[in-house]
Amino acid sequence: MLNWAEISTVLIDMDGTILDLHFDNHFWLEHLPMRYSEKMSISVEQAKDELKSDYQSVIGTIEWYCLDYWQEKTQLPIKTLKREIQHLIQLREDAHDFLVALKDSGREVILVTNAHPDALSLKVERTRLDKYFDVLYSTHEFGATKESQQLWQRLQTKQGFDTNRTLFIDDSVNILASAQRFGIKHLLAVANPDSKKADNIITDFPATTNFYEFVKDILATPMI
Repeated sequence: MLNWAEISTVLIDMDGTILDLHFDNHFWLEHLPMRYSEKMSISVEQAKDELKSDYQSVIGTIEWYCLDYWQEKTQLPIKTLKREIQHLIQLREDAHDFLVALKDSGREVILVTNAHPDALSLKVERTRLDKYFDVLYSTHEFGATKESQQLWQRLQTKQGFDTNRTLFIDDSVNILASAQRFGIKHLLAVANPDSKKADNIITDFPATTNFYEFVKDILATPMI
């Protein structure tokens, strides 16, 4: 599926790719609506409807991923509320061996997440995922999301990766398409981002539900 000999840099998404997306789905779809309903004295269902409309109005933009934006929008302490369910933050079961293999192979391993820096910090605190990566980027520092070509241009200027020798892994087909438009040659989709939900059907890109399938090839295939 992947020609590891050609891959010297691996750009990896965080939520739904290396971390189980269950935490984020539960927070935005269940926990925040519950707290919002309490604040506004409305039903949980009404809170879900109102928040869903708010989500849809900014999805894919920097605001969609910005905790400060949602704190102002809801008048709720978003960062504190995330800590109420922080026990749900966890690495995918197959992530550790995969990431260790990438590091041991000598490839450059870079986290690129749309998550707000405070969300990234909480997840690093809970999982120590920073030990697997050479560098971690929140796209907020570039002022653009992975859905935008501006992000890829700014990231390449800063990091200097070769698009022909770079693998990008994400659970979002739209984001993978954005990376493809920029010219990143090697792409991989994660089809099971949330451990509590059914696998996604992905046809536009090579896809995996188990990173273990790559470990032997990573270690056995030297870069050329």
